[in-house]
Amino acid sequence: MNITLDMIEWEVDKNWKTIVNTIQDGLMIINKEGTIVIVNRALESITGYSKDELIGLPCTVLNCDICDVLIEKDTEHWCTLFRTGGLSKKRCTFLRKDNRYIHVLKNATILKDNNDEVIGAVETVTDITGIIEKDIQIAEFQKKLRADDSFHGIIGVSSPIKKVFDLVANAAQSDAPVIIFGESGTGKELVSKAIHELSDNRNKPLIKVNCAALTESLLESELFGHVKGAFTGAYKDRIGRFEMAQDGYIFLDEIGDMPLSIQVKLLRVLEEKIIEKVGDNNPISVNVRIISATNKNLNELIQEGKFREDLYFRINVIPIHLPPLRNRIEDIPLLADNFFHRIKFKSGKNVQGISSEAMDALIKYPWPGNVRELRSAFEFAFVNSDDSFIRCRHLPNHICNFNYSFTSAKKIVSEDYKKNQLIDALKEAKGNQSVAAQILGISRVTVWNHIKKYNIKIKNDDF
Repeated sequence: MNITLDMIEWEVDKNWKTIVNTIQDGLMIINKEGTIVIVNRALESITGYSKDELIGLPCTVLNCDICDVLIEKDTEHWCTLFRTGGLSKKRCTFLRKDNRYIHVLKNATILKDNNDEVIGAVETVTDITGIIEKDIQIAEFQKKLRADDSFHGIIGVSSPIKKVFDLVANAAQSDAPVIIFGESGTGKELVSKAIHELSDNRNKPLIKVNCAALTESLLESELFGHVKGAFTGAYKDRIGRFEMAQDGYIFLDEIGDMPLSIQVKLLRVLEEKIIEKVGDNNPISVNVRIISATNKNLNELIQEGKFREDLYFRINVIPIHLPPLRNRIEDIPLLADNFFHRIKFKSGKNVQGISSEAMDALIKYPWPGNVRELRSAFEFAFVNSDDSFIRCRHLPNHICNFNYSFTSAKKIVSEDYKKNQLIDALKEAKGNQSVAAQILGISRVTVWNHIKKYNIKIKNDDF
């Protein structure tokens, strides 16, 4: 049996109600006076009205905020839809039967009979309330992240971190090299980004290179580029990161791991502002500000012959020392709240907050991995969460065990941290107590008191 077009059209006409009710978008047909004559099931669901309640009522019952009724009695068209002929993808709000406003995407067009006379109009609506609410959540979340306790993505209100904020703001107004000292996980990359964002060259590039992640030969090629045939695998010319950063910034992370041979070339960049590609002797002028970072004691590396002293003096023009998280305990609740909301938003879990027991554990733990470890703890907690609150049992075991199973040991560990931190600061300051105080973000008197408390002997040979 051959199926003809007429047969298909007849079947469609016969089953049009079934087809209309299958559509997921709401559909409404009105006559030319604006009276609702047909609705589908999706529209009933979207508006909360039943078909029997809607049919026979004017379409204005839905209180669409973009409907434009023409009041003039002598006009031919009572609604602009009949004047314009239709509308496409217009966002608007409807008032549901339960007096709750919903957001919809609306399409409409007029209907004509065989004589080209207007007989009514058809409208389709898509409920986008969930999308709009998600947009509102994102906006609120972004506003929260830009709150007063955040400085270009760095969270904190403690005295040590506020001193860092001041140094960053001042460093951004200079073009001198900056070096960021800090333990792993303290946020050295965030500081480099803040300096870039606050500078006059914020629209210029900021290029990052991890000096510890590449072999000597790869790092040289990554920094300075290479020409075709310079080594096996060099199939074409390649520009380096310094050229990519032209007129902007380059962030040399983990500079303490940079090989001595590359240190020599970096020193030339600082002194002469030129580079040479691997396999090429032609100098290339570069205008790049260098921000470096390390979690190592460069003075010790110099003594061991692993870092050039002349390079150290060139990059250590504006030093910024990031305090470890254990030295800014008052920032832990702020950071915890920030990570909580970030991960909650990403995970979609209905977790209401952090229990006081868990927060107490977070504050008491010394955080050897610093802010990065705190963030990881919340990632773990959300995966492990089976409650409406993040509780101590959801955190990694060693965090709560440290606080509650080893309470007596906690004080000893904390005192050891403070003593070792003071020794490290004094070494970095070559015994200068004022400089050590600046590094730690405390007063010189406090440094002096702690030297006496921990019975630290200052000898020139040690520093």
